[in-house]
Amino acid sequence: MLRWSLLSAGLRLSCTTTCSRRWFSTTFPAFADSPQRWGDTLLLPKTAFPLYNDPSKEPGLRNKTTEELYRWQWEHAQGPLFVFHDGPPYANGDLHMGHALNKILKDIINRYHVSLGHRVNYMPGWDCHGLPIENKVLKQLGVEINQLAPSQIRDEAEKFARKEVASQMEQFRALGVMADWSPKTTYRTLDPEYELRQLDIFKAMVEKGLIYRQHRPVHYSPSSRSALAEAELVYNDKHVSHSVYVSFQLDPTSPHMSDTLRALTAGKRKVSLLVWTTTPWTLTANMAIAVNPEMRYHIVAVKDLEQESAESIFIYAADREQALREVQGLFPSSPEPLGELDGSDLVGATYRPIFASLHGSTASLPSLPIIPSSHVTRDSGTGLVHCAPAHGAEDYAVMQTLGLISSSAPSSSPEPAASTSSSVVTDLLCHVNGLGQFTEDVADVVGKEAATRLVEKDVLEQGGREIVALLTEIGALRKVQRFKHRYPYDWKTDKPVIVLATSQWFANLDNIKEDAIAALEDVSFVPAISRNRLESFIRSRSEWCISRQRVWGVPIPALYHLPSNSAVLDSDSLTHIMSVLRERGPRYWWDGPVSAFVPPSQREGMSDAQLDEVWRKGTDTMDVWFDSGTSWSMLDALYRDPATANQEGKERQRTFGADVCLEGSDQHRGWFQSQLLTAIGSATDPSRARAAPYSTLITHGMVLDEGGKKMSKSLGNIVSPMTIINGGEGMNEKAYGPDILRLWAATVEFGKDMSIGPTMLQQCAETMRKIRNSSRFILGSLGDQPYAHKVGRAELGLADRYVLHRLHRLDHTARAGYEAYNFPQVINELSYFANITLSSFYFDINKDCLYAERELGLERRRVLAVLDQVLKTMTSVLAPVLPHLAEEIHTTLHGPDAPSVFTVPWTPLPEEFIDAQAEQDMDKLLRIRSKVFALLEQARKDGVVKSSLSADVAMNISSAATSDVIDLLGREENTLKALFGVSGVSLSDRSVDETTPAWQYKESIEVKGTEIELAVRPAALHKCPRCWTYTRHEHEELCRRCADVVRA
Repeated sequence: MLRWSLLSAGLRLSCTTTCSRRWFSTTFPAFADSPQRWGDTLLLPKTAFPLYNDPSKEPGLRNKTTEELYRWQWEHAQGPLFVFHDGPPYANGDLHMGHALNKILKDIINRYHVSLGHRVNYMPGWDCHGLPIENKVLKQLGVEINQLAPSQIRDEAEKFARKEVASQMEQFRALGVMADWSPKTTYRTLDPEYELRQLDIFKAMVEKGLIYRQHRPVHYSPSSRSALAEAELVYNDKHVSHSVYVSFQLDPTSPHMSDTLRALTAGKRKVSLLVWTTTPWTLTANMAIAVNPEMRYHIVAVKDLEQESAESIFIYAADREQALREVQGLFPSSPEPLGELDGSDLVGATYRPIFASLHGSTASLPSLPIIPSSHVTRDSGTGLVHCAPAHGAEDYAVMQTLGLISSSAPSSSPEPAASTSSSVVTDLLCHVNGLGQFTEDVADVVGKEAATRLVEKDVLEQGGREIVALLTEIGALRKVQRFKHRYPYDWKTDKPVIVLATSQWFANLDNIKEDAIAALEDVSFVPAISRNRLESFIRSRSEWCISRQRVWGVPIPALYHLPSNSAVLDSDSLTHIMSVLRERGPRYWWDGPVSAFVPPSQREGMSDAQLDEVWRKGTDTMDVWFDSGTSWSMLDALYRDPATANQEGKERQRTFGADVCLEGSDQHRGWFQSQLLTAIGSATDPSRARAAPYSTLITHGMVLDEGGKKMSKSLGNIVSPMTIINGGEGMNEKAYGPDILRLWAATVEFGKDMSIGPTMLQQCAETMRKIRNSSRFILGSLGDQPYAHKVGRAELGLADRYVLHRLHRLDHTARAGYEAYNFPQVINELSYFANITLSSFYFDINKDCLYAERELGLERRRVLAVLDQVLKTMTSVLAPVLPHLAEEIHTTLHGPDAPSVFTVPWTPLPEEFIDAQAEQDMDKLLRIRSKVFALLEQARKDGVVKSSLSADVAMNISSAATSDVIDLLGREENTLKALFGVSGVSLSDRSVDETTPAWQYKESIEVKGTEIELAVRPAALHKCPRCWTYTRHEHEELCRRCADVVRA
């Protein structure tokens, strides 16, 4: 068996081979020549603590360390308040490994603070609104959204969400999470009191002028039937679009055409503007073509190969000439230059709508303008950009800047556009509805006959293909090309989104994002690099689309005045609406009459019936990130109550929010950000205008399978946390229990993506076995009770002082690791201490003393005193990660009725445990030990030694630079035989060659300038039948030590 040598840092990893030695287990082996009466006189370990066990299966122990512990610490802890704010998981489906990692990491941190005597506030929460739940309900009922009344959908969605919360709660409990899971100490975003707090924050943002309504292009998900914020997008780098090169006909009658352009095109029958787009379905909404006035443009002639007399005239950017010539099939023949002009010479000219030839009354369609824009670049396309402001943010911005379109909401409907009719402003063309389909209004552009091929067709599917077919038929299509590029997808449905002009509610972030960035200066980030990610997300946003066209959610309580087509959302209306909702509940917004919500200032003497005719309630719901993002507000009460607000001794004191938040890296664009923005955006107290709702943000990566692949149903590589705990039907699906899963979470570098699988779990199980085995040996040696016969430090031997020195290092390193959220540091140090310092060293050299010495002899008492302290500290160190094991150890020592191990504060070990001299001295002896082990292994391989106890070691000091090593060997002469695992050690200044034993293995070693000659040889005395050391004289029944003990 291999054993790691016990050297200090630089020498720690030299590996030696252990010779056989007695009593590595707690079972005393019986031999024919060893009468049982001698075995009966030994003090063998006795414990009720099993080597293999899952203590979490004991309901009493499990409750003691979870719910009972949380309630106890909240009522009795005297330390400062520590607030860990739980980011709410979505209430949909069973837990996955990301959930398990997340909750375990949080629990480790909370338990560490409880062990320090802090008062921990931790309220598990759930995110309960939004599309996935709504869709799941509709799927289960087998209906479409328009087949049920909204109130029915809400009822079913709430039932579903509450059921999922209950299911997930039981699974979280199985992880050993310390929390009070009662309704009052958990939260759900569907709770009425939660929704009211959320609406109060929304009202504060309205009163600060941060909320506004606008009809403009936004990212819209047809699969979700709702607008999306940037934070709800993921980008698919492998998306393929069918891009097209199309030609728009220049209008030769343009009244504002430049002289240069008119001269270059004079006499040309048909001049075309060459345009490239990846979204051909948006061409029906074309309102302009943009050029860059600073770029040069070519006018070229392209001959038709079939009719040589026929030619086409094209205009495109000079810088795109070469790239366009390389597009196979774009031009039937090589373009011949006719002239060149500046982009500014194109501005002011007009062109004919691309589908004008399909329209019944072509003359009724006005020509469209060529406009200047710096967003046209020479990097791609043709240098002429098709502008559809209803479907492009840049198009919208440039046309609004030029005064060509308005940003006001459409007069045709006071409601956001998610219905099946199109949303059209007088000067903003849009022929796509909330389902992502063409509407009947497209006939205004393509004519009635062509419209029949488009109406109710998905623009990303058949509708887009029909547009390409129409372009081909009218001769406007020059080339279709597959184009792979980065494209936004709905992060919930994993389907592509579109850009669509709808009326939405926005939060203005330009006015608060500098304050938000400033607030982050006082926030600690783990890992530190994650700060850049959150800051970059905030800097890149100027607004937040907060409205969603869904049924299941918190309402945006806007009133719509039908006669004026105006929306009312201000302090006056919200004050009245909130008073109603506080009395009747948030659900009353959906169920009550609109007249109940019209404020007195708007009633104009009308009766309720009249009000119901001229007012309408808004049906938009809030973005779920706004829901969860306001969760910080529920913590305010903690700081108002003097009984809970004690922060004495805290380095960073707070007046609101949380000390720590921990979530996955995706929350930089989600919950971390929405918390910050809502806190800053709703702040009315100047002291909170630049204060983040958290002090520390911790980020973890994704959990991958053992091969480093993302888990998915299609790959069949999903690892379920419940299967790890309870076992499964597969060959490798062993039941490990929660502590093994928790140990895995504490050993991975969670700041980046990490893997899990059978091999890693088996390694964790082996680590757990070794920790349990070390704990079991100590419990057996102590007799399952605390040791009462302590000894003074002056009475301790070198090995004892060395172990306490290493114990102090473990204690210090573990506390530092917990403080820095470096849990692998804790587990690595604990593992090394348990496996090497204890099992391979201290247990090994003291088994003879523990088993064979007098029960109350000094040698035995000092070892037990050390082991008693070791077990206390080890238990404190492992408790936050392995609470069930810690409780099992504590219960074994103190009985089943003892309070939780966490009720005993983890106090730092005193500085007097630090003994650098003991470490230096022991390092020297351990170097010698390593060499002795090598000689014993050689003797074993040669067959002359079976047990190392049948050997002696002779040591000859041949030369010495100083007396340090000689003095050390002299002081520890009685310790050396236990250290080397032999029956005798002799020290001399004579050569070991002066004697001639039956066999001998020799080697020299230099230790700090002292040359030592080592010789392993047969033991000089005989085997003692009681202790099995070769220390008995020939005519004596027992060795003298054993004889004295037995007689006593």
